[in-house]
Amino acid sequence: MRESINLKRKVDLFFSMILIYFLLPFGIIIALFLKLESRGPVFFKQKRVGIDGKLFKMYKFRSMTKGDHSAHYRIQDVQIKQHITKVGSVLRKTSLDELPQLINILKGDMSFIGPRPVLPAHLEQYNSYHMQRLYMKPGVTGLAQVKGRNTLPWSKRIEYDVQYVNNYSIWLDIKIILKTIKVVLMREGVATNQTMGEMEDFHIRKSGEDKK
Repeated sequence: MRESINLKRKVDLFFSMILIYFLLPFGIIIALFLKLESRGPVFFKQKRVGIDGKLFKMYKFRSMTKGDHSAHYRIQDVQIKQHITKVGSVLRKTSLDELPQLINILKGDMSFIGPRPVLPAHLEQYNSYHMQRLYMKPGVTGLAQVKGRNTLPWSKRIEYDVQYVNNYSIWLDIKIILKTIKVVLMREGVATNQTMGEMEDFHIRKSGEDKK
């Protein structure tokens, strides 16, 4: 297992450097469009929980108008289309808003594959079953994302995350990467009308209660 994790980090480091090098011009173009369309920073930055409960700052391209939308974070199906910019809508539909997370991978905060990083406030609802999600680095994509993405109930997403952690292998990562390419190209399970905060892991209190 340790050898597989070490290999996983080497793969993350190698491909994050390669992708940053080749996608940097594309990222600059996205940044220009964001600045031309609306006021505000290019990046959306938010504290998330990483491996072993360590906090880190996660990056995304900003897809909403400048302002505090934190009031929406606790509403699962809130309609906030009026806050999403035109460029932001395209970024969300194509998952290009996730590109800055290559920086997180390079820094070692995240991996390409793993459970999606959670908000610190959500840990209060976690039991021992949920905490297994924190045994590995959070990922840009993961087993839950290729099994249904935002169409899955929270309990099922956590179940897939724990399944990934407990059955990790390089071959499983390869399968998830290949499936992710299909999911992104087909735009399966994309939800563009949710906030960046609440899409990630709320309403988990019922899942895994019988697995404490």
